[in-house]
Amino acid sequence: MGDCTVGQTLLSVSDALERVLEAVSPLSAEESVPLAEALGRVLAEDIHSLVTVPPADNAAMDGYALRAEDALGQALSISATIPAGCAPGRLLAGTAVRIFTGAPVPDGADTVVPQELCERLGDEVVVPASLKSGSHIRPAGEDMYAGQLMLQAGERLRPQDLALAATGGHPALTVRRRLRVAVLATGDELVDPGQPLAPGQIYNSNSFALLGLLQGLGCQVTVCRMVEDTLSETVRALESAADAADLIISSGGVSVGDEDHVKAAVERLGSVDLWRVAIKPGKPLAMGRVGRTPFLGLPGNPVSLFVTFCLFARPVVLRLQGVREPRPQYLPVRAAFALDADKRARYLRARLNTLGDTLQAELFPHQGSGVMSSTTWANGLVLVPAGAPVREGATLQALMYNELLH
Repeated sequence: MGDCTVGQTLLSVSDALERVLEAVSPLSAEESVPLAEALGRVLAEDIHSLVTVPPADNAAMDGYALRAEDALGQALSISATIPAGCAPGRLLAGTAVRIFTGAPVPDGADTVVPQELCERLGDEVVVPASLKSGSHIRPAGEDMYAGQLMLQAGERLRPQDLALAATGGHPALTVRRRLRVAVLATGDELVDPGQPLAPGQIYNSNSFALLGLLQGLGCQVTVCRMVEDTLSETVRALESAADAADLIISSGGVSVGDEDHVKAAVERLGSVDLWRVAIKPGKPLAMGRVGRTPFLGLPGNPVSLFVTFCLFARPVVLRLQGVREPRPQYLPVRAAFALDADKRARYLRARLNTLGDTLQAELFPHQGSGVMSSTTWANGLVLVPAGAPVREGATLQALMYNELLH
């Protein structure tokens, strides 16, 4: 991949995404963790059920189990009571058994009648004369059979996945090792929150944005520090980060200014490609290696950093974690705004609200790359393609925070 300089054509978002994904491969390290510690981890192997679920036909409701042809509007004697967890035995011909939800249906019974449809008369029960055989019985294997594939390698485990694994009898799962990430924020103007600001200084927000975004993806942040704007200090910070991480992400310093030392420092220690992406906010994007450790350089403006992380860094993290499909999934939305055309694709901070059977996108009024408040007001990013104006009511594509930030 060649270096992209100022005079060259800007890359599309899709081309830039394919380049960063081609530059990394999933980590091979695996470990077994208990189910209680597996949330958010990425499965390293396919998981098959160890048992049939349910193991036997069982009652879907509290009521009475019987043979439908025995119930002709006459009273049936109650021959047994079967709670969940008990062996049911066999139904005595011409009788009914009291049964509870989840309890196994006795041999010979083919129907469960809900208790609210029955009339209890001491040790007998009267059920409706018109019954449908097989009603309210959950058959064995309705959920899964022993040996059936439940979860596939490359899935990030959700609470329902853990419940499914437990249902299939698994106390632990083999997952990819947590991704270790180093975060470097460049810029002499940066000061930690809580410190007094000198003229020209600003508080460092990028480190906290990256820290939160990475922790939301289940990463272990091993280094999180600010770096002085000198080549020697940038080289030292990168060397130290490479020793402690599987991935290095920097903010700022990847443009072409005299004080942008990241590109030169990465080239001294490995290799780097600097691209200009046809996107607002954001434009400069760097991908390379420090020794053998992948490196990703994001812009320094806070909103540019947030957007480019969602579009490029998140897929890189997911690919390294072994997720099968790391690309973000777009949803159609209806524009509640109008905009003039722009040469670059725009990812605008928007509030997406349900309107009937569609999502409607309302824009934050100030879309500058330094307006971090736009990211907290919004709940998604709306893509406005390059080169075309937007009319109110037009259909656009959007990315929801509930996917991007987890």
